[in-house]
Amino acid sequence: MSAESLFVEVVRSGFVESTHRARMLAVAADGSLVRVHGVVDAPASPRSSMKPLQALAMVRAGLPLEGELLALACASHAGEPFHVDGVREILAGAGLDESALGCPEDLPEHVASREEVLRSGGSRARVYMNCSGKHAAMLATCVVNGWPVETYLDQTHPLQRAIRATVEELTGERVAAGGVDGCGAPLFFVSMLGVTRAFRALVLAEPGTPERRIADDFRAHPEWTSGTTRPEARLMRAIPGLMVKIGAEAFDAFAFDDGRSGTVKIEDGGQRARVPVTVAALRALGFEGPELDELATGVLLGGGRPVGEIRVR
Repeated sequence: MSAESLFVEVVRSGFVESTHRARMLAVAADGSLVRVHGVVDAPASPRSSMKPLQALAMVRAGLPLEGELLALACASHAGEPFHVDGVREILAGAGLDESALGCPEDLPEHVASREEVLRSGGSRARVYMNCSGKHAAMLATCVVNGWPVETYLDQTHPLQRAIRATVEELTGERVAAGGVDGCGAPLFFVSMLGVTRAFRALVLAEPGTPERRIADDFRAHPEWTSGTTRPEARLMRAIPGLMVKIGAEAFDAFAFDDGRSGTVKIEDGGQRARVPVTVAALRALGFEGPELDELATGVLLGGGRPVGEIRVR
């Protein structure tokens, strides 16, 4: 399945200085295609957009989290204090501490939080890494099941086999290829069409099911799945019932409670183009509002003043 690509222009002082090419898939509540740009049925790399599916496999395997902490298990968090406290709470509940985490050391992405860590004499730590919530939940799932925690990131570990099976079930596809994500966890290559199918399955599931628990807790706590200043949280606050999950290299997946859903991929990985294209996809499905108007274009600065924009063409 292929259609004409979408382009995002970076305009400075009236001059188009850069262009990003984007793929987009937007699906109506009844599952019909509303808008397609680029190749959406070939293998792609959703990266952290897969975290809700990874968390689903954990819940099915007995992960005893709910509310904010289950949202954190799905998160690419910003390392704000409440995120860090939540990761430590998940670990403590499993009888572990942050030394068990297998993700890389990092500093908080959230600027004020990062500055506070450095000002207080702190340094990079695994608990600050944006995937530490997922890793803590993986470890907690291993403890519940009596699985080894030292090898929880191995492709052949029972946890990772369960996650792969869940990804294939919800996307309706065999994983085209596997790899290693930036956090060290296994990575799955599936199509944008498959990811959209999976997100629809989460929001349309019966209340109380593991699928619906993931969707409901994710949407109820948008700051826990991203951060207090992130555009994904802003979109979810502006559109109650919307679920949006970012992935590295400029991937987005979203679904609304009536089944409207979609995916976005910026082909060169340019994150600055991602949000305007996601807003275009949401608008194609009938969503509007002041928050979407504000996020539809990115502002370019010159000398601290607006001198251009990032816009979808």
